[in-house]
Amino acid sequence: MTEITVTVESPSAEAASSCCGSCGTGAAPAAVSAGSAVFQVQGMTCGHCVTSVTAELKKLDGVTDVAVDLATGRVTVDSTAPLTDSAVAAAIDEAGYELVGRLTA
Repeated sequence: MTEITVTVESPSAEAASSCCGSCGTGAAPAAVSAGSAVFQVQGMTCGHCVTSVTAELKKLDGVTDVAVDLATGRVTVDSTAPLTDSAVAAAIDEAGYELVGRLTA
């Protein structure tokens, strides 16, 4: 199988610079990810599936990045705030797929 990875950046990431902003000469960097969570998703078979899951997860508050490994069904979600399993499950369900569960590192 072919692995497809989709990366979605928040709009604020494009506006940020490498300056920390503490000296007042530049913009502060985009919010740092509060963490990364990996989920097992069932039913994804193609690029359209990846796009659908990514789009729904991106709608969750604080999500900064989504990476889908189509071959394994693993979805990594980076966010600035902790995500509840119920919120992730609802987003994946809205995309038409099933959340099997959260995977541990």
